[in-house]
Amino acid sequence: MGKSLTYKILANNLLEGELRQGSEIAVRVNQTLTQDSTGTMVYLQLEAMNVDRIKTDLSVAYIDHNMLQAGFENADDHEFIKTIAQKYGIIFSKPGGGICHQVHLERFAKPGAIMIGSDSHTPTCGGLGSLAIGAGGLDVAVGMAKGYYYMSVPKVYNVILHGDLKPFVNGKDIILKVLQHLSVKGGVGYVMEYSGDGIEHLSVTDRATICNMGAELGATTSIFPSDVRTYEYLNRQGRANDYHPMQPDIDAEYDAVLEIDLNMLTPLTALPHMPDNVIDIASATKVKVDQVAIGSCTNSSYSDMMKVAAILKNNQVHPDVSLVISPGSSNVLRLLAENGALADMIKAGARILESACGPCIGMGQAPKSGAVSLRSFNRNFKGRSGTMDAQVYLVSPETAAASAVAGYLSDPTELTVELNFSEPESYGRVDTYFIFPTPSAMSTQVVMGPNIKPFPIGAPIADKIEKSVLLKTGDNVTTDDIVPSNAKLLPFRSNIPYLSTFCFGTLSNTFKAKAEANQGGFVIGGENYGQGSSREHAALVPLYLGVRAVIAKSFARIHRSNLINAGILPLVFSDPKDYDLIDTDDVLVFDGLLDAMKAQQDITVVNKTKNKTYTVLFTASGRERDVILSGGYLNYSKNNPLEVTPCIPSH
Repeated sequence: MGKSLTYKILANNLLEGELRQGSEIAVRVNQTLTQDSTGTMVYLQLEAMNVDRIKTDLSVAYIDHNMLQAGFENADDHEFIKTIAQKYGIIFSKPGGGICHQVHLERFAKPGAIMIGSDSHTPTCGGLGSLAIGAGGLDVAVGMAKGYYYMSVPKVYNVILHGDLKPFVNGKDIILKVLQHLSVKGGVGYVMEYSGDGIEHLSVTDRATICNMGAELGATTSIFPSDVRTYEYLNRQGRANDYHPMQPDIDAEYDAVLEIDLNMLTPLTALPHMPDNVIDIASATKVKVDQVAIGSCTNSSYSDMMKVAAILKNNQVHPDVSLVISPGSSNVLRLLAENGALADMIKAGARILESACGPCIGMGQAPKSGAVSLRSFNRNFKGRSGTMDAQVYLVSPETAAASAVAGYLSDPTELTVELNFSEPESYGRVDTYFIFPTPSAMSTQVVMGPNIKPFPIGAPIADKIEKSVLLKTGDNVTTDDIVPSNAKLLPFRSNIPYLSTFCFGTLSNTFKAKAEANQGGFVIGGENYGQGSSREHAALVPLYLGVRAVIAKSFARIHRSNLINAGILPLVFSDPKDYDLIDTDDVLVFDGLLDAMKAQQDITVVNKTKNKTYTVLFTASGRERDVILSGGYLNYSKNNPLEVTPCIPSH
């Protein structure tokens, strides 16, 4: 049988291991990206590796998350990232330049490249044919320092698209349909690879929207072929030389298949509080809307913005609605200003935010108490908006704009507006927000403000551990639950001791006190523990508080890797029913842990409180076991013999 596009790219970049499903391999990292919310920690870790230069083709440090400078903290972090980028030859994207995934799609992503990013929505660039994978910060730091990334060879899920979208139906509606079919756990262990005659009608930015929200499936990443649409996009961006065609073999073999008829697709919405809680808008009640937010890395492209402007033109935002719009990049914002679309938005009563993540991550624009907020974003977890009792719906930009005018959740296909607009022959470019590296800048002194604290480093695992259960959680606990993300806490992403005060803050008000009183302990989790953002803080903060292991029914991919990288054991119940037999404050004992791990045997845990014994599993590669035994990936990587020849930077 032939190869999928995924396996072709992996084969082209394979450094170590065998391309056999489920086995661990090392692949060359061509590109990396970071953003400021995770980037400070990434660059602290890069500094700790004592390397002279990065080994990627290209790495970019974006400032797009912590944009509200209510104090010195965010500005200090930005200066730290800027100076360390100059030291190591990393491109620095200044505040206002745009959202990392949108800008990277426009300026740097390449078909066939392997890219890792310290943000779970890095797969956005799969819309351009990159194998773009969200990873933990330490994985990205190692990728820059060593030039490689370890991953488990994924299964490949072929999503076949037939037909063409109707007017007012968006790529957002396609991925919501996939989520409706498969759920937030349906992509775990898979790369979602799209094919079919339907992709011929999808722009690169629609494809990017689909790949972006593939993260909500739990997928490793998502990818589209590189074809004539890819060439058209790169050519308009002035990057025709970056194009090369890439397709799966005609007889490519896949592990699962889902077919979707685009002709039958209608506008959809994800109801509160999960991205897979999807229904047709036509069947939804006319919910009164208080706030509408359009933008984010999911739907902030030029074409999305132009469709929104067309709907708003000669209309007025409903008096009861607050509409905020965030164009995805400085270049998109410039084009909207030049062609008059920005004026149409403003005349309608929209508030224009800067090109940044903003309300998607709870950085401003929190809804009022109990509000209904429609958002063209990718996540609607409870409290993520900054308001715990807000009801957040995920919709397309077309649905969002139509609803902002109507004042209630509306089906945009009922509009009579023409959405036709001309793509510019050239998108042009804005370079003024970039600081490109130069040889002379590599002697720059790194500047660290007082809010930047050392990150915790794990210790080698002990043979016997006896600790209490500090917390028992339910299913689908998110990294937002483990380390809450909002405008008040985001400025402290470089300060693990301060963040520890809020650990598991959405689930418990006493976790830190209990952890300190017990000198650490264990956490018990349900299904899909650690879903959502890639932030490694959700592992580093529990490490700081002495958590030695998390026992769950199953883990989200990136969070599991982050736990291992930090030196925390992610263990899975052999029998999921044992989850019901353990409670908070039970004392658990692991004995003979080192021998069990080295022999790759099942691990026995004794519940001293209930006098019961369970079996748990650490299903891992030999390297992952060595990482845990070393006390984390930073300790391990310093002695890892695998080296990659440095690439010539293509800045």
